[in-house]
Parts: sequence; structure tokens; C-alpha cells
Amino acid sequence: MSELTIPLREFKGHEGWVRAVAVFPDKRRIVTTSDDKTLRLWDLRTGVVLKKMRGHRREVMELAVSRDGQLIASGDYDGEVVVWYGLETGELLTQSIKAHSNWVSLDFSPDGTVLATGSWDNTTKLWNTKTWEQQGNPIECGSQVNCVRYSPSGELLATATFNNIQIYNPGTRTWVASFKGHTSYNISLTWTPDGTRLLTGGDNSDPTVREWDTTTWQQVGNPWTGHTSTISAIAVNPAGTFVASSSDVQHVCLWQLSDRRTVATFKHTSPTICVTFSVDGSHILSGGQDKMISEWAVPNSKILAITTARSACMNGDLSTAEGLLTQDINANNSYTSYAHRSFVMARKHDWDHALLDAIESISIQPSLTGYISKGIALCGKGRILEARAAFDVASMYTDQDSETIHFLLLIKAIALFNSDQHNEANLLLKELTTGCPNADTRACHLVEAYLLVQLGLKALDGMRYDEAANHFTTAINSGAFSSTFTHQIYEDLVVLFGWDLDSLWQKVHQKRCDALLWAGRFPDAINSYRCMMDNIDETMKDSCLEWSNAFTEKCSAPFLTSGDTALAASKFDRAIDLYSAAINLLTSPSDAAFAKRSKAKLEKTLWDDALLDAQRVTELNPSSHIGYNLKHAALHGAGRYDEAIQAFRIMLSKLDNAPDTETRRLRDQYLSPSEADRIIRTVIYDQLDTARAPLRVLNTTNGLLCDRDAQISTFKASIQYRELVSSTITHIQMKRIKDVVMTYFQYVMLSHRWEGKEPLLQDIQGNVVYELDPVGGIKKLQSFCKTARDLGYRWAWSDTCCIDKNNDVELQASIKSMFIWYHHSVLTVVYLSDVPPLSKSGALAKSAWNTRGWTVQEFLAPKIILFYQKNWTLYLNDRTPNHKDSFTIMQELEYATGIDRRAIVAFRPGMRGAREKLRWASTRITTLQEDIAYSLFGIFGVRLRVDYGEKKQNAFGRLLQEIVAQSGDITALDWIGKPSEFNSCFPADITSYEAPPCKLPSLSENEIQSLVSSLRDVVTLESALELYQTLDSLSAPRFAHRRLHLPCIVFPITEARRKVERDQDTNMYELKSDGLCDLQVTTADRLIPFPFSPARPPPAWQTILLVLPWSRHLLELHDNYEPVYSDSHSRALRLIVRLGQPFSGLLLARLRDGEFERIASDRDIVAQVKDMTSVDNMMDIRTLEIL
Repeated sequence: MSELTIPLREFKGHEGWVRAVAVFPDKRRIVTTSDDKTLRLWDLRTGVVLKKMRGHRREVMELAVSRDGQLIASGDYDGEVVVWYGLETGELLTQSIKAHSNWVSLDFSPDGTVLATGSWDNTTKLWNTKTWEQQGNPIECGSQVNCVRYSPSGELLATATFNNIQIYNPGTRTWVASFKGHTSYNISLTWTPDGTRLLTGGDNSDPTVREWDTTTWQQVGNPWTGHTSTISAIAVNPAGTFVASSSDVQHVCLWQLSDRRTVATFKHTSPTICVTFSVDGSHILSGGQDKMISEWAVPNSKILAITTARSACMNGDLSTAEGLLTQDINANNSYTSYAHRSFVMARKHDWDHALLDAIESISIQPSLTGYISKGIALCGKGRILEARAAFDVASMYTDQDSETIHFLLLIKAIALFNSDQHNEANLLLKELTTGCPNADTRACHLVEAYLLVQLGLKALDGMRYDEAANHFTTAINSGAFSSTFTHQIYEDLVVLFGWDLDSLWQKVHQKRCDALLWAGRFPDAINSYRCMMDNIDETMKDSCLEWSNAFTEKCSAPFLTSGDTALAASKFDRAIDLYSAAINLLTSPSDAAFAKRSKAKLEKTLWDDALLDAQRVTELNPSSHIGYNLKHAALHGAGRYDEAIQAFRIMLSKLDNAPDTETRRLRDQYLSPSEADRIIRTVIYDQLDTARAPLRVLNTTNGLLCDRDAQISTFKASIQYRELVSSTITHIQMKRIKDVVMTYFQYVMLSHRWEGKEPLLQDIQGNVVYELDPVGGIKKLQSFCKTARDLGYRWAWSDTCCIDKNNDVELQASIKSMFIWYHHSVLTVVYLSDVPPLSKSGALAKSAWNTRGWTVQEFLAPKIILFYQKNWTLYLNDRTPNHKDSFTIMQELEYATGIDRRAIVAFRPGMRGAREKLRWASTRITTLQEDIAYSLFGIFGVRLRVDYGEKKQNAFGRLLQEIVAQSGDITALDWIGKPSEFNSCFPADITSYEAPPCKLPSLSENEIQSLVSSLRDVVTLESALELYQTLDSLSAPRFAHRRLHLPCIVFPITEARRKVERDQDTNMYELKSDGLCDLQVTTADRLIPFPFSPARPPPAWQTILLVLPWSRHLLELHDNYEPVYSDSHSRALRLIVRLGQPFSGLLLARLRDGEFERIASDRDIVAQVKDMTSVDNMMDIRTLEIL
């Protein structure tokens, strides 16, 4: 056992007893407390006081530093606790906290979230380190608490009280264990780093250290004896191998934990109160009544004691070591000095003198060191058998201590390896690792790693580079060089063999880099180099600067070349790795290297990394445009569009001011931000054209009504606009511009039924919709906007408030464009206010919404539609994104409206199928009578003047007139009911179309062919063709000034006779016409003149005609007007067959001026020629003008 009286250093400055000391995890500072009521923060390297910390009013008794070094807590004699910042400042974090009534002990939980305090007031308290409020009630300990300590895991809290040792679960505050501890008072305690042992110290009556198993809470072994007075503090080194304890009798004991043996004592001049280890465990810091902290070195040698000669050997000063040992030999003729000098001579490879000194040592007194020195010397001389014998004899002097034997065998393995006995050395190491005492294999792994390094060096010399690299890599990966305590624990290996482990770490990394480079493994070489440089300090970097520069020069060129190849091949990850390797290697990388790596990173969307490289390009070459171009791309990718645009402006200025013409020409391929803005504005104006989008919409985000200018302003303030400008300045992509603009300005339309007081434009304008009183129509509007917003849409439109109905021009434009707005909407929301939640299928069909005229276009026009119930939940809880894709809902809508669901899903506006479309709307109602016509404008694709006040018949007549005029479709003439004042061929009301069109019998193709065959020998070719050509040349129906010019086949009525009917409001007539079968007509009109017959004909100007309106479909033409049958005779005969079938006719009465007027009928007028064979001779073909 060593007894040391002179410390390495003394930290002086306190004016009272030093009560506590703690080391910061950064290894640079310590903090102490004293009876002088202060704390002091010290620089551990220089011993200088960094800060004198004042905050207590009494003696500062205890101290704790959080595991991360961020917090300091101190407790004084009056039970007050003060918390300080643990950073360089050491400033107060809290004012004094009255934690207890008197003396306090304290400790931080491992995670730093809780501070535990114990006191002589018999309690332990837990404090939240965020709020500094007490957590729960105090833990009643039943006796004065002298010490509190958390276990390493934080799962347990130990307290030393006068009566016993108590263990708690701090999370649940439950008691875990309690035991007597010492025979008298329990004063101090601490945990081993692995948490398997608890060490406690007693008072004057029992001045021992006791060891407790934390799984059973039973004492382990006998008490540790050596102190004669109260043990005030206990500490365990970070490796868990040594224990230090301080006592009131002026000394600190150092114990070996494994065998509880006293290793050394450190003598103070006054009683000691506190003790702790340095972070690396190589030093002890202790203090007490001497008002200072003393620093001591921890002895750790199995071969050479802490002497000047040992220090010289450690420092590599072998000559000094040899001289000192020679002096000792001359003075004392010591056998140990001969053995130690033998070690020195072996280090110098002076094997003869080393062997002579070893033999002399043994001759004076056989010993462990003597035979070790002989074994090493014999190995050096190549006398392996004798060396083995020397090591075997050395084992006789180990006192059968397993650790000493283990260390002896390690020395033997190294000595054998150095004599090229590699296999034997490795085999011995393998067995040693398996049978290692205390399962501590670090020494074995360290020696294995050392031997691997030696093998690597030999392979390197033999130009076996891959083999060398593998040896070096295995040595590094073993982790043997990574332990913080390696150098301290295995100093004897340094003394015996001259190992400088710090240099060895550096050497093996450098050699691995060289081996990998020479093996052509460039990425591995640079990764190895980076790993090394990242793990050494500045001093070591300075020491290897020359090697580093040479290595990077060799590496950089291949990496750059390979990087270019990878970039061209779109292997961006590899390109980044290669460029990074070159950049990290070079002391002053070029801007081109950074630019290339930035390009590769841009391709991998590593925006921030690419930006850093682009910034370096601009710094290295400020006049170049390339860096700013890359910077723009990186900022754009990162979504920092304003900065991206600014970077692009700088790039354009660099191009404009470039010294060479070729570079200036590059400017032509880019747009300025203002030019990009003009292009985008053009697209915006096109998107917001009245023919495509509403004039006003509601902003669902802020609830404000916006006109076009407000919408554009909102867009220009958006991130989408900035992104678009930033992308357009580099490359015009019109499709993408249109897509972005269309997506941004997409809007949701509302289809609903007006009820009560709906909010108008004047009610909404200038107000936030969401802030208005949610009643009536306002509530509906708010819910609509929220629904659209929740679905992710920015704009919404409602016919209640988004049209200025006081502005006739705007109203006209809106009604004409409404169908298109619905069609171009991203979604139409249909609100069914009278459909309650949880309604079953069928509620939609019964909704009043289904009776309104305007709603027809509102569900036909949109591509996407969703139905919502009264409480704004989806109808039938149908989560289909588009209810037009919902079979159930479309089937119900088809049933309710009579519109084929295929037409509902994929409706196209136009004149085709006019009669059917009129039927769809025939049962609908509108508040304003004209709206029954206006609501159909979009369905038929017409744009007509809107004139409220013109009355229903006029509005409806203008619509029908436009349909006939544009399309020539005369199916709109197929109705029954009362005639319109607009034109007698049109009905007075749309309800006349409710009845389906007249259904006539049709012939099968076989029947037609049979009839055609029967006509071939009866009807002459000339007459048939003449009829066909005459009808084929007829012009389409046309309208002018409310007059219908209708081409038709005319059958004059030759005889009319009235039949008596019970219904006095209607008249039934029996009519006859030459060549036609007799027919009956029912009408509210009276035929004038009446009656008439061939014997009594009417005046010429009062003629009554039955006409078949001509339709070109009878010619059996395709849309391209090519006949189905190329044989002209067959075509003509097929026409005669069709004309011979029953037809729906119109009854016309001639007026005095020669025009005609339709006589409306309450039933369909169906007529048929008597003799098909005479059709070609009896047809009277004319174009009549009908009023």
C-alpha cells in the first residue's frame, strides 16, 4: 500500500472549511462549497477561480451537479437550497428555496428532471427542476437524513439516516427496502456505476465502509476497515474499480473494489470532509478543514511504482530512466532496480544488457519482476524455449493472484509476438480472453488490437494493401483504443513495451487510410480519413498536418474525376460521396467542386445541403453566376421562394455584367421576375374570364367576399405564386402555370333552395362571414364555407351573395354564365335543408330542392357533386368522393327526375335531344316566371338576353325559337296543351312537355325490306327518286321575327265534322283528307268555317291543313350525311315505306294574310296514308310560315 503526503496540486481560495466538491462532465471545471457561505467555480486545468458564487446566508454544506452539467444545486446549514446555471456563467437560476428547516443533503436524478433533498428534519423531498415546485408530499424517514443518492438508473433513491438505510422508488414514492446499516449512525453512501452495489459509511462508533448487494440488500463480505473516525464521504471511480473515502482523521483511503483492499492513503494536514474522482478516474480531489482541495494521482501499476524512473519510461525518456535506476543500483544494489533497468534496456533493444540485468536481479532475489524481465530479454534474443521457462517460473511469484497471473500471461503473449511467434501469441490471447478474471477482457482486446496493428504494418511493407487495411480495420473496430481509461489502466504495457496508445490510435488510422488509398478503395479511404479527423483534437490534427496534406493531395483528383463520371451517369449518391471525399480532403477546395456537389445534391432534393454548397461557390467565386443559379435552385426546392427570386436577380446581374460575350448570351434563356409575372397574369385573366369563373367568390380562409382583383392580390401574396414565379424565370412551362393557376383559383359552388331571408351581396360585402350572426341564410352560408374549407378549397360561390342583383349587366352575365361556372367548379355542394340527419334512401327524391327550376343545371353541369343533409353531413353517410359515382344516389336521382343517370353523370350541354331535356324541366317551378326559361339557357348551350318582366311565354318562346333556329330540331313542336302567344307552334307552358313524345309504331328491318320489295314493281324509279330528291333539297326549319318557316308535307283537310262531347270546353272533330285515313282531333279551339266538305268547301284563305313536319332522319342519313344504302332506288323506296307509316301531324289554319297558325290539340294527332303505293304521287311538299 502506498501512502502519499504531497498532492499534485492544491486549489486554494476558500476562507472556511471546504464542505463539498464536484467535477463537471466537460472535464474542464470543478465546483466547491465552503463554510465561507460561497461556491467557487474552478478551471481544472489551470487551477484558477472562474467565479465566486454568492447566494447563501449560512455555511454551504452540500453540492450536486446534474449529469449533463447544466445545473448546480447547493444546500446550506439552514435547509435553504439555491440552484445555479451550470454553464460557464455560474449565474443564479433561482432565489433561495426554503427546502428544509436545517442541514440538507441533495442529489439530481440521472435525467436531471428531479432534485432530491434530505435533511435532519427527518424528511426527504423531491423537486421538479422545470418549475422548482415540490412534487407531492415529503417522504417521512423517521430519523435525521444525512445523505441522499439516486441509483445510476434513477429507479431507486437511497437515504442514509441516523437509524438505518432506506431505499425508495422515487417514481411511486413507495418504500422498497430498509436495513440497519452500521452499528451506530449511517453518515454517507454511494452507488457503484453498474448499480449492483451500495456502499455506506459509518460514524466514530463504526468507522467502516460496508458493501450491500442491491438485489437482496444483504451485506457482501466483511466491513472494510482502515478508518478510525467518521466516514464523511464515499466516491467510486467511473470504471467501478476503485473506491475513495474521506474521514475526520486527516486522510483519504483508496480501496480496490474487487477485493476491498486498501491501495493507497492520501494524507491531509486537517480532517477531510469531501472526496470525488476526476471524470477519467485518474485523479482524486479531496478537501476539508484545510480550506482547500487537494488533487492526487491514482496509483495504477503492477510493475513499476510511482517513481521518477516510471515517469521517464512513460514519457519515453529512456536515458533518464536508465540513469536513475543505475543510481539506485549503485546506492542500494536493489533487485527491483536491476529488473526495472532490464525493462529499459529491452525498450532500447539492448538485449544483452537487458538479459544481464535480469539475471542479476534474480541472483539477488528471485521475483516476479525479475523473471518477467528475463523472459522479455530472452524473447528479444530469440531464445524462445528459455523465455517460456522464465515466464513459467515468474508465475510462482504471483501469490496465486488471478489478476496478476492474467497480466503476466499478457506480457508473455506480447513478448512472444514480438519474437515472431504469432500463432502461439494469438492462441494464448484467445485462451486468456475466455478465462479472464472478473470478466474484464479489455486488456486482452487491447493487446489483440496492438498485435493486429503490427501485422498490418508488415503487410503494408509487403505491399499487401487490402490485407493491411483489413488488419487495421479489425484493430480499430475492436474498440480497444476507444476507452477513456485505456491509457490509465494499462500503463504497465506502456512502461514495458513503449506503447504510446494515443500515437498508436493515430498511427493505425493513418496507416489504414494509406492502405485503402493504395488499394484503390477511394470511398473507403476517405471515410476512414473522415472518421479519424472527426475523432481527434486540434493538437493531434496539428501533429498530423503534414501527413494529412499529402494524403488529401493523393486522394482528391481521383475522387473529382470519378464524381464527374457518376454525375453524368445520374448516380447522384455516389457523386455526392465522391465530391464530398475530395472536398473534405482538400485544404482549399475549388468553387467548381462545391458547384458539382451542389448539383448532385439538388438532384437528390437535399435542398439545405445544396444551398450550403452554393453559398460556398458564391464566396469562392463572387463574380460567377453559377453559385447564384445553384442558390436559386436550392432555395426554390426548400420552399424559400422570396430568397430564391432574389438570388436569381443577382444571377441575372452577374450574367449582364459578365466580361465575355458567351456568358452574357446565357442571359437570353432566362426571364426576369417581372416578365414571369406578366405571363402568369395572362393565364390568371384567362382562368378568371367570366365564361369560366364567377365574378365574385368567398374566401373560405378568412370569410371575406372577393372580386377578381382581390382574388389576384391574394394569389400574389401566396406561396404558390412565389413558387410559380421562381420556377417560371428559369423555364416557361405553360401547362404547369395553367395547372397551378387553375388549382389555386378552383372554387366550390352551392346548389340549394332559397328559404326565408337569404344574405345578399350588400349584407356580406366588407364583413367576415364567420363573424356574422349565425341565423337563417347566414348560418347556411357559414356552414357552406366551412365545408368547402375543410375539404381543402379556398374559394366558394353562392348565388345569394356573390351576384350584385342591382347591377343589370352583372346579373345578365351571371345568368348567362352560371351553367359554365357550375361545370368548371371543382365541386358542387348540394344542400338539402329539408333532409334530416340519418335519413334513408328516398329522402333526396322527396326534397323540395328537386322541384326547383334552377337546380336542374346545378346537378347536370358539375363534374363532381356532393349531397349534404340538414346538419351538413353527407347524405346517406356516403363517403364516395363524387356522388356522381355513387350508384345508390344516382339511381335515386334518376328515379326522382326521370333523367337517365348516364346523362346526369356525363351531361353535355347542347341542342341534341331537345324534347327530352324540356321534359326534364317540365315539372319544375321557379319564383320568377321568366326563370323557367333562363334556367335552361346553359343546358341548351345558348346565350340569350335576360329581361325580367318579359313574361314567361316570351322568355320560353325565345328559348325554343333559338333551339329550332340553331339546330333545326323540331321535336320541340311535339307537345299537347295550349299554344304560346310567342308562336302557336310552341306551348304556353313548359308543363306541356311533361307527357312523353308521341310514340308511333316502328317497323323492323325485315318488314321494311319486305315492303320495299313489294313496291319495286309498283312505284316507278323516276317518281320515287324525284320525291327523294325533292325532300333531300328542303332547307332546315328557321325562325325570323317569331315566325317559323317550317318545311313539311301538306295534307289539306277536305271535310270537317264536329262530334257532340259532354265536355263543353273541348271540341272533337272528325277530319278527312284525300289519301289519308280519317282521323279525330280534340281541341279547345273552334274550327272556322264549320262545317265544310268537298260539296261545301271553305274560302281559300281559311284553309285547314294537316302537315307532317319534315325531318331529315327519314332519309336515313348519318351525321356526315352519307346515305346508309348506296343503291338510289332502294333509298327512295325505303323513304316511301317510312312515309307510309303512321305519323304525328300538326293541324294548321290559314290566316287572312297567308300565314298559318297552329291549332293546339289536347291529344296527339296521329295520321296515316291510305295507300303506300300512291305516296309518291300524293305528296304536297311546302315550306309554311307559321305565326
